[in-house]
Parts: sequence; structure tokens; C-alpha cells
Amino acid sequence: MTNHSTPASGRAVPPSAPSAAGAQADAKTALGWMHTARFLTTAAQLHHLPPMDLPEIAFVGRSNAGKSTCINTLTQQKQLAFASKKPGRTQHINLFSLGRQNTTDAVLADLPGYGYAAVPKDDKIRWQRVMANYLVTRENLTGVVMMCDPRLGLTELDETLLEVIRPRVEQGLKFLVLLTKADKLTRSEGAKALSIARLNAGGGEVKLFSALKRIGIEDTAQLLWQWAHPPQAEAAPDALGSDDATPSDAAAEPPEAD
Repeated sequence: MTNHSTPASGRAVPPSAPSAAGAQADAKTALGWMHTARFLTTAAQLHHLPPMDLPEIAFVGRSNAGKSTCINTLTQQKQLAFASKKPGRTQHINLFSLGRQNTTDAVLADLPGYGYAAVPKDDKIRWQRVMANYLVTRENLTGVVMMCDPRLGLTELDETLLEVIRPRVEQGLKFLVLLTKADKLTRSEGAKALSIARLNAGGGEVKLFSALKRIGIEDTAQLLWQWAHPPQAEAAPDALGSDDATPSDAAAEPPEAD
């Protein structure tokens, strides 16, 4: 699929920076933006991914944690992300472009599910290494969304992934834990799951999510919009308006005679 905003070099051209108001999109705007998602490319190896200058948001999670369902629900597309009938069989990094009118202003990355017992050990180790390298080295990575089944909690592999990205989170990488299949929890169970996940999320955000009951969909879409459309930094105050006069000011305004 041709991306009209990507030159032949494969490097996407970022749009002009949005205004501060753009970071406060309402749910309708955010969901409409998510709905523009379309397939961009797939890669079996990290070096096959095209270099990008746009915000990239990665979706990660244990196999069968509901990652594909989450992506398809957020984008309101039934088969955008492939949901294999055999968990752990999808072993490519899939990129999807986002943006209206054939422009691209952000990218979603669907990483392979991890931890499924039926996958050969060598394959699991190889993909864990690929994902770790991606999360550490992908320069335009803006945020990570981790899917977690709250009935199981964070697994050892989830905690390992958290350790991998912790240095980047401390440097500003956005991070969200989505507790999927929240419709299977009672209200008290959901509150408890949120509390436990927040303790383990290492400064990231945590939300309940259910495609069936449509829990957390709008909030998550708005958050991802904000990640991809940060407000512009405010302009520095005009030096002429500061209390300290510049050399040119002093020359223009000689001292009054006694």
C-alpha cells in the first residue's frame, strides 16, 4: 500500500506541529482519527522496518491477552490486526498509518504476542530479543500500550518488558497498561486490579478495557491522540518585555541628564 505522505526514501514527512488545543481532542475526534488506520508495512526483522519521523505507538502483550481485539476495537475495523486462532503464531511487526486525507501523522505498531507455551522455545527467545531491541532502539517510539489480562495479573514476561522500557519511560516515553476483558470482572475486582497494576506500572497509566462492554475505549483513544499530538511549547517571552535591558536597549535609551 502506497503512503502518499512518504517519499521514496521511506522516511515519512511529519505534518506541521499541532496547536495546544489539538492535544485536547474530544472522544469523537480521537475515535475518528483512530478509524483512519490502514496497513503500512510488515517486517519479520527489526532492520526491515522503515525509518520514520512520526510518533509511533507500540501495542505489546502476552499472547491471548486481547491485543488484536483491542486494536480492532479502537480503530473500529474488524480485521485490521490479525487475530490468529492459534495464539503466538503471528511473528511479524505490523505497522499501521494514521491520519486523514491520505496524510500520515502517526503510526501504530502491532508487536507479536509473547509467552505462548506452544511456540518453540527458540522462536520465543528470538522474538523476545527482537521486541526488546525494538523497544530500546526505535528512535521515533512515542508510547507503549501493554495489554494484560487482569485475572492473571502481570506475568514474569510482562515484568521483564517493563524493566526493558523503564529507562525510556524515565526519559519521557509514554506508557499505558490496558487491563483487557474487564467485562469479566466485578466492580470490586476491577478496582483491585487497577490498584495492583498501578503499583507495578512504573509510573505509567492504567485503564480498564473491554471491547464487549465498550469500557475504556473513548478514554484510550483520546490518550493516544494526545501522545501523537503533543501541544506546542509556548514561545519564549519577548526579550523586550523582560526587566533586563539588552545592550541595544541601553543604546537606544541614554540615561537622563542630571
